[in-house]
Amino acid sequence: MKVLFVLCCLLFSVHVQAQNLKVSGFVYDENKQLIHGARISVVGESIGVFSKEDGSYQLIVHSGKMILRCKNDGGQVDTFYFENLQKDLNHDFYLKEPVQIVEQVNVLVGKFDKPIEEQTVTMLVLKPELIENKNTRSIETALDQTPGLNILDGEPQIRGGSGFTFGVGSKVAVIVDDMPMLSGDAGRPEWGFIPVENISQVEVTKGAASVLSGSSALSGSIHIRTAYPKAKPLTKIQLYSGVYSNPSDAQMSWNQQYPGIHGLNFLHTRRLGNLDLVVGGNLNQDHGYIGPPKTDSLVATIFPDTITNFTEKDLVSKRARVNFNLRYRSQKIKGLSYGINGNFMKMHTAMPLAWLNDSTGLYRAYPGAIFLQDQFIFNVDPFIHLLTQNKGKHYLRSRLLKVDNNMSANQSNKAMTYYGDYMYQRKLTDWKQIEMVAGFTGTLTKSEANIYAGSGSPNNDILNLSMYTQLESKWNERLNLSAGGRFEYFQLNDTITATKPIFRAGSTYQIHKGTYLRASYGQGFRFPTITERYIKTGVGNFGVFPNPNLKPESSWNAEIGIKQGIKVGNVLGYLDIAGFWQEYQNTIEYMFGIWHELTSVQSMGSSAGFMFLNTGNSRVTGIDVSYAGKAQTSKKSEMTFLMGYNYIVPKTLSPNFVYAADSLNRVFTYQSTSLDPSKGILKYRFLHNVKLDVEHTWNKKYALGISAKYFSKMVNMDAIIKDFEQITVDNELLQDLKYMDYFNAHRFGNWIFDARISFNFSEQHKLALIGSNIFNRTYSLRPLKIEAPRTIMVQYTFRIEGK
Repeated sequence: MKVLFVLCCLLFSVHVQAQNLKVSGFVYDENKQLIHGARISVVGESIGVFSKEDGSYQLIVHSGKMILRCKNDGGQVDTFYFENLQKDLNHDFYLKEPVQIVEQVNVLVGKFDKPIEEQTVTMLVLKPELIENKNTRSIETALDQTPGLNILDGEPQIRGGSGFTFGVGSKVAVIVDDMPMLSGDAGRPEWGFIPVENISQVEVTKGAASVLSGSSALSGSIHIRTAYPKAKPLTKIQLYSGVYSNPSDAQMSWNQQYPGIHGLNFLHTRRLGNLDLVVGGNLNQDHGYIGPPKTDSLVATIFPDTITNFTEKDLVSKRARVNFNLRYRSQKIKGLSYGINGNFMKMHTAMPLAWLNDSTGLYRAYPGAIFLQDQFIFNVDPFIHLLTQNKGKHYLRSRLLKVDNNMSANQSNKAMTYYGDYMYQRKLTDWKQIEMVAGFTGTLTKSEANIYAGSGSPNNDILNLSMYTQLESKWNERLNLSAGGRFEYFQLNDTITATKPIFRAGSTYQIHKGTYLRASYGQGFRFPTITERYIKTGVGNFGVFPNPNLKPESSWNAEIGIKQGIKVGNVLGYLDIAGFWQEYQNTIEYMFGIWHELTSVQSMGSSAGFMFLNTGNSRVTGIDVSYAGKAQTSKKSEMTFLMGYNYIVPKTLSPNFVYAADSLNRVFTYQSTSLDPSKGILKYRFLHNVKLDVEHTWNKKYALGISAKYFSKMVNMDAIIKDFEQITVDNELLQDLKYMDYFNAHRFGNWIFDARISFNFSEQHKLALIGSNIFNRTYSLRPLKIEAPRTIMVQYTFRIEGK
């Protein structure tokens, strides 16, 4: 028996050796220059090598059917298919710049860099063309064109997963190059800080995504990927100048100065040997469309406004930002790269909270309800990446983020956030192509602000440690399976701690060519921010009060969807339809009440105001539909399109749950605090939402684009808005704060249209005319805040590529 076993082993060894074949050649770029450090691998296996300094490679493979893939750091990919390889072969790879296509075909996304159709969750990708063509000065204006995602006064909302909290405690994770971009103390996205001039793509994941995206991803995540240099050096300068139109009602105009918007974006990328260099930045000046407060004569006599008596010049926003990326690709150690990224910004801006009144004062601020902010913010991000031939990939990322907000009315705050993440990725086995991602993350935020003295001290620290892993496997080239988990630990001020394990699982199955069915389940968990627990301040007629007992909120999301490739004539695109069910526990909302005894009008700001509260459990179900693609309308013209419809049913699961009582012994429940509790609809949600963007290009010179957004009427909101309006009307010492007449007169949806037209004089010069809200519609998406009137912008782009 032993002899037989040895013979079998020898025969098997001889057989394996007989199947080993050699594939060799060179790797070139599109200019036929040799490339060093490109990775050549067999798709679905762990076999892989890197091209040498002379551009050559040699890969040992097995005979038979396989696909070879060559990929460079710049994202260029070339593949070669072998039907039945039986002998050594010479094959050269040519890496061309990837074609940017809006319809998402051949787009690689996620931490596993897989095609979007193989993702087990609903994901949508925005390419940089849409961001540039809309003259995006801050990334949220482009994101707001994404189906199923709304940016409400700076706060991201995915599928109705959150109401309105002035941007604090975001339930959507905002990530730039795999690192979070939320302020450490308030959990607020820093939109203006994101380098819009250097974005390669934006991935929007819908549904709970905390396993890989972190604790803020309660209802989804936004992952922004910046670009590294390509084979050719690139210099791009973009100048823009525009103006706000007067409101449709001339009585609402307030400005005495020219309401202009001016600025520039610049970007330079190049490779200097093995060093990749990116330098970019933005200068922006925005007059703004919200004017300074105006106090009624009687109120001004008794209570003069000494806090928000700003001038028109005070409210002009100014921003200067510069960023850099440096990456060195080691010559001595194949697959090793390291570097440092940085971003610095100084900004002056106005932050209006409520309008003056609901008639001629829509475009003015209410006294005491507007702040000025001078912000200095920077991050420095050292990193090391090691991509080995057969032992996986190692990613070590770190960040130092400092935010210093110098604000009017003693609202100043500053925070330092330290972040580190180690991630390991590798193929575990060729059997069923099992891949793994695993890692651990640590975040420490140290905050200093008198407005957070609700904890007993202006100094507060919050620590978050987590471990995560996810496995993905491909069966029979049709079925993809994924499962993962994360363990979260939080510690606030050495006293409050919380731990939580969360899980996710999903699958996709290719039913037919171009037809993918998917299903997924995921959990989310979010620990309250320092701001939500401890903010304590009062300005004018409003206050904000601490809630040290605020509990973490959690969620789970289940969905089933289908992605169908559609080709009709010259139209090619993907139709995606998903049905989802998401439930939230201990939902955190921003509620108004009389939290301390109201003894006089003068004590209003220290008695009445907002507090973050756990309001019970809720559910959001709905349908999410999107269609994206392109159409070849003639030999010299084509059309790209992105459109979507989102329908949600957001309902409370605990309408009679008592979650608070104020100093007047008023009981707080969903029923008692809702303006319209009859159908159990959650507050500040749009049940129907439509997004559309279409662009037609002729001869690669002329382009015409149209965007549209539809928001259905807001069904429910806080009843206190109506009650507080009546309080201000009844008391002559308080300035009237009116909203209900406007609300009742605008119980319908809003269609908003944008348009753009551009002309390419040459490959270097482009001129565009861009209009937002082109019909100058007067509309409001959240109580007491009017949206911007029409803006008309002229944009000039200079772009030059080197050799």
